[in-house]
Amino acid sequence: MTRVCLVGADEIDLRYELLSRETSRAALSTYRLSQPFDNSVALDTVSLGAAVSLLNDLNWYLVRFVDHALIREPSISASEWLSRSLATAVRDRELPPEETDQLLCVFGVEDNRLVEPLYARRVDGEIPDYDLRDVDETVVVRVSETEFRA
Repeated sequence: MTRVCLVGADEIDLRYELLSRETSRAALSTYRLSQPFDNSVALDTVSLGAAVSLLNDLNWYLVRFVDHALIREPSISASEWLSRSLATAVRDRELPPEETDQLLCVFGVEDNRLVEPLYARRVDGEIPDYDLRDVDETVVVRVSETEFRA
């Protein structure tokens, strides 16, 4: 199963915003929703393609209410996420899955909330330490070159 996680902007209640609108509520109605982080909505889809298609269907809401749209595809990595942009490039065969692991956005997790992203390159197969603050854990997101440079 491919997992999708939408992380809401700080000033809004993401679950409320998505479920209070008919179109997004209908798009999400067939999925079992969970909340792995504060102000997030997560769900499982059948494939990377289905995950990207769902995000495309929800694009109007993502632009307004979501800070980060993440996808975890087990055939690419069991523990690391892909950004929406990178997942789309893999789905569209613009980038092979094995070439997605160099550019990273590492989030700290503090009190079940994603905090301060650290952009880094994988060095000799290792993820650099998250050193922006003391955190309980980290979440690694593979990003596209465009996102990395932004």
